[in-house]
Amino acid sequence: MAAMRIVAWNIRAGGGRRVDTIAEQLAAWDADIAVLTEFRDTPPSRALAASLAELGLPHQRSTATTTAPGANEVLVASRWPFRRTRRPCEPPSASRWLHATIDSPSPLALVGLHIPIGRPRQQPYYNAVLETMRRWRRRPAIITGDTNSGRPGADEESPTFGPRHTAWFDAIEALGWRDTFRHLHPGGRDYTWYSPNASNGFRLDQAFVSPALLPAVRAMRHEWARDPAADGRRDAVSDHAALLLDLDIPGNDGSTHEFAAR
Repeated sequence: MAAMRIVAWNIRAGGGRRVDTIAEQLAAWDADIAVLTEFRDTPPSRALAASLAELGLPHQRSTATTTAPGANEVLVASRWPFRRTRRPCEPPSASRWLHATIDSPSPLALVGLHIPIGRPRQQPYYNAVLETMRRWRRRPAIITGDTNSGRPGADEESPTFGPRHTAWFDAIEALGWRDTFRHLHPGGRDYTWYSPNASNGFRLDQAFVSPALLPAVRAMRHEWARDPAADGRRDAVSDHAALLLDLDIPGNDGSTHEFAAR
């Protein structure tokens, strides 16, 4: 049995001068699929994409555009070919939403997303996530990225999340999808972003898997990239921790395991 590793990571403001370190870190993590948020149509981001292609992730699509080069968008880079597809249930402004069908040994559907902050901008994404999950209940699928959301108490060091966040996570669970961190660590507390002023921690990044994909989940963790030249600063490379998700897939050992099809 082999493993597929998906890395979802908010790289902060397009990467800037940090893109070489970001590429090196993704190589060290041995990502098979990278979902990068705050990717931009800027020279540093384009250089990062080129580096990822050289590192074995040549199949790439991005929502970044030349008309808004400084906007924070989404990049999916994969070891395997994939098709970008558009669905009616996408949010009205889908620049932070990229739906891909990955032609991996066991194909799966993937949405990389970056949900904006604030209820008026968040709610269309919340609705799109739930509608997408309703349509995908019988297919191996994953929705992952920076949701700027969490459960009150469990995913925060200071009160920020409220009833609408609870309702969204409850609706996700009612559809049979699982937040992989909470599934593997029911009582765990871990934070993927810290306020630069108060240093309060929040778990803003998630990977939700469909019922058909859940049996393939092997491990999931958060990890901060480190820059040896930055005196051990947690946010030297990015202000977000990366999310590393490992899935069991068919290997080169003759095994025939495929993602469950329910």
